[in-house]
Parts: sequence; structure tokens; C-alpha cells
Amino acid sequence: MARAYMRGSRRQRGQRSHRLPCSALVIWRSVTIPFSFEVYPPRKPEHQAALHETIQKLATAGPDFITVTYGANGSSRDASLDCLRFIREHTDVAPLAHVTCVGSTRDEMNALIDEFLAADIRMFLALRGDPPEGADPQSDYLGDVKTAAELVHLIRERGDNDLSIAVAAFPNGHPMSTSPSSDIDILLAKQAAGAEFAITQLFFNATDYLSFLSSARAAGVTIPILPGIMPVTSLSRLRHIVEITGERMPRDLEAALEAAPSPAHARTVGVAQAVELCRQLVAGGAPGLHLYAFNEHETVLEVLAQLNEPA
Repeated sequence: MARAYMRGSRRQRGQRSHRLPCSALVIWRSVTIPFSFEVYPPRKPEHQAALHETIQKLATAGPDFITVTYGANGSSRDASLDCLRFIREHTDVAPLAHVTCVGSTRDEMNALIDEFLAADIRMFLALRGDPPEGADPQSDYLGDVKTAAELVHLIRERGDNDLSIAVAAFPNGHPMSTSPSSDIDILLAKQAAGAEFAITQLFFNATDYLSFLSSARAAGVTIPILPGIMPVTSLSRLRHIVEITGERMPRDLEAALEAAPSPAHARTVGVAQAVELCRQLVAGGAPGLHLYAFNEHETVLEVLAQLNEPA
């Protein structure tokens, strides 16, 4: 399977490549499936040790990379950078840094990128970014760089061919999108600016991703588009996710979680739904799987373990 999005994830200064052997990948129906994870920085210092343990557990599974969000849940730039450094220094997995356009001058953005590079971070997810909490979405909350495509170009200006830049894609439309075609036009602009692959917003139905993928390919998008999958193991988490993302409520999953007699049963429901979704995506041609870990390792690792079992 082609893995063009991995070009920038290899270790520097003679360290081994992160093009992992097939034995380190999920294998389902004789198809090897690259995978990756997302975590976010801890909100409180006392949560850091638990996150470090989770990262090390995730790393043992052999992911292509682990992404770290920027500014999520009240986290600061320093917390994100500390997390990225931990991945770089204590695992053999490539860290991928989220970078947003929110509230920074061009000089500040360049300084941030240079700080990541100085820490040997070679992979980026370039995002326009959400309005700060309490801000008017219609206000000018962005900085000098207004779009993710501009941010990709800013990173590419360094002329370093060893960098790898990802961008976001939205199978069910960005919350501020005017039309499905505009979402694809924006993805095309990111591709033209130098993005190497895309990671989608989470979704709950394989047809959402597969239809979007078909439309994107027809419009000229050629970069790999990794589906973003979040196993949801409680009804409260499902409702929270739907609220903050604007995704449609998956009624079957909602009903199954509501009927679960215990948290353990709810977890079984969420894992089974994620496993089936992953199988449908791989069967439909997804080039890999990006799992939102929610700073927990047990659930996403169980999803991968079940994917390795016969269907």
C-alpha cells in the first residue's frame, strides 16, 4: 500500500525510518493498514504522567505517527510542545504538531514553526483553527495568516523537503462551509499549497467518508485522505462530541449506548461500532486509519486488536 504521507516522519540524524514493517501494522483480510493516533496536552500538570504512560502504550502498537493538538481544552503552546518532545525523546514514533492560524502575526507564526523545528518536529497538521472560547465566530479571530492553505505555504517557504504537512478534511462539511463543493475547493487549495495528506474530522458512517472521497477524487484531489475515527464508549461523550463538532447524531449508536446496562457494556458497544466502521472504510479503499484516542490507550488498542481478528 502506498504511504506517501509518511515521507516526513522518518527519524533524523541516522535514526531508523518510521516506515514500519507489516508486522507492526493492522492486517485485515491480507490488507496491511497503516494507522496513527491523536492525543491532546493535559489540562493540568498532575495529568501529565498518565498521558506519558498512554503515549508509551500507544507507541508500542507501532503507529506511523502521533498527533498532538494545539490549544485544545485550554492547553497552551508550551504544553503541546512538551508533549511533542516527550514523543520524540521517549518513543520511536514520529510526533506531528497541530498548528493553527488563530491570533498570531506572521512573525509569531514563523517563530512558532521554528520552535517546533528546533525540537526536531518534522510533521505538521496545518489548520485554520476554531474561534477562541467565547469569541464571535463571525469576528476576525484569525491572525495575519487567514487560511490553512496560506499556513501550508508559510511552512513550505523554508524549502525543507524533509517536512511533511497534513491538512484537515470534512466529509460532512466544515461548520462554516457554504457548500460541499466549497469544502473540496478548499482542500484543493491546500493540496496546491503543498499539503501531502489530509486527516478527516470524525464521522460515524462509512458512506460519509467514501462519498466525500469519491467527490474529492473527481475534483482533482490526489493526496491521501485518512479517515479520522473516534471510538465512543459512553452516551454522554457521544452527545458532547455531536455538540462540539456539529456531526449528525448516529441514532443506532445512541440507542445502543443508551440501552447498555453498564459502562463496560457501553464500552463494548463503542468498540464494536468503531471496528465495523474501520472494516467498511478499509474495504472501501481508505489508505489508513487515524484514531482519536481521547488520551486513553485501552479503547483504541482494543479496536486495533479486533481488526486483526477474522471478521
